This record gives sequence, structure tokens and C-alpha cells, in this order.
Amino acid sequence: MSDAPVALRDVPGPSALGGGWRRALSLLYLIAAFDFKRHYFGTALGYVWSIARPLMLFGVLLAVFTQVFRLGSEVPHYPVLLLFNIVLFGFFQEATGIAVTSITAQEGIVRKTQFPRLVIPLAVVLTTLFNLGLNLVVVLVFLLAFGVAPMWTWLLFPLLLVALIVLTIAVSMIVSSLYPRFRDLAIIWTVFSTVLFYASPVLYPLEKVPGTLRDVIMLNPLATLLELARKWVVDPTAPGPVALAGGWARLLPAAAIFVATCVVAVWVFRREAPRIAEEL
Repeated sequence: MSDAPVALRDVPGPSALGGGWRRALSLLYLIAAFDFKRHYFGTALGYVWSIARPLMLFGVLLAVFTQVFRLGSEVPHYPVLLLFNIVLFGFFQEATGIAVTSITAQEGIVRKTQFPRLVIPLAVVLTTLFNLGLNLVVVLVFLLAFGVAPMWTWLLFPLLLVALIVLTIAVSMIVSSLYPRFRDLAIIWTVFSTVLFYASPVLYPLEKVPGTLRDVIMLNPLATLLELARKWVVDPTAPGPVALAGGWARLLPAAAIFVATCVVAVWVFRREAPRIAEEL
């Protein structure tokens, strides 16, 4: 037997984006479909819960803002607008909230299997997207029931939805990759997402907000998306984000924040992915 030394070489860990994409996409769908089914397995109402949750929140908030604050009488189609906003923001809030601990929840797989770590937060977003699809069907029923006539701008809604999904994926990538090292992030994000709920035009239209505070809220990319959704889908007479901001140029900070979030997400996830297993 030869006594020659054996040359050792480093074996890189799973990267954020590397690996076979066909295998990664298949794994992504399997995890998302399994999580979606598991979430409602054994419950009495099953998938109905994905619709019931936003409807229950909608019912409470509608009573408050129409009977207590009387905002509903001042905003055209306010019940539909409220439900629509709850569904859209709820998608972002639910996906990012679950994504925070998504990688640590799959600790066994992450430690033992080599696959692109990006699959995990993407699976969370895809699972939540299944819920969003069901909820949008309910929104469509409400739109027609409350007398909102179909408009050609409804065809633009998929563009808005893509932007919302991209932003949700970007934030999910950031929080999921940082949580294994910074465990306080789960509490921080819970608080921050609640603040973001009230700092976005979910419960109120932006024209009801005073000028200076409105300018601050318009820095939030979600505010632009929600106001676009309102104008394109619910109320074509609504001012829209351009008019609310005072011109296209004043929307550039929100656009810059959107792009910066996506760039930071890719950078952070690429940096953290190879060392995630060590942090678990």
C-alpha cells in the first residue's frame, strides 16, 4: 500500500442560486405544494380557512371604519377597496413572516442535503401565492357584487402583482438568510410588519392623509402598489400614486427603495447561503 499523502481539496457548500435549475424548480414546487396541503390537513374547513382569515379581519375593520370613523361613506367602493388591500398586503405580510424562520424550520434538510438554499424562501412565497389566488377569486366576487364594472385596466393588474411578488421575494430572502445568525429578527420583523400595515394605505386612501405625512408614506413601495391597485381595479376616478406624490419625479425615491431592496436581497443571500448550515 502506498504511503503517499492524499491531497485534500475544499468542497464548497450549497450556494444561494447554484445547482441544477430543473431539479431546483421541481423541489420548489414539491415543498410549496406539500406545505400548502399540510397547513390545512386535519382542519374542519380545510382550504376555506385561507379565505376565511382575511374575510374575518375585513369584517372587523369594515365595522370600525364605517360605523365608528365613518370613513366608508367618503370613499367610493370602500368595502371592496378594504378587502382588496387586506388581501394584497396580507400576502406580503404572511409570506415574509413565515420566511423569517423558514430555513431553520428545514434544519434537517439544510444540514444533510445539498440544494440551492433559495428554494426555501421561494417555496414559502409560492405557498402563500396559492392562498392569494384563492383570495383574489373572493375579491372578484365582491367587486362584481358591489357594482364595480370591469375595466380594461384590470388587464394591467398582473404587472402590479408581479411587482408585489418580486418585492415579497426580496424581503423574504433578506429575513430568511439573516435569521440563523440574528435570532432577534423574528421579533423585530413581527413589530416592523405591523407598523408597515398601518404605514401603508390599507385602511385608508392616501388623499385623506396630510401632505407631509403622505410624502413619508409614499416612500413605501407598497403604498404605490396599493394605490395603483385601487385606481386600476376598484376606482378609476381615484387620484393614483402620480397625482398623490405630485409628479413622476417624486415617485423615484420609492422606486429606488424597491430596486435597492432587490439588490440587497441578492447580495445578502449570496453572502449568507454558504454558511447557513454552520449557523443552525
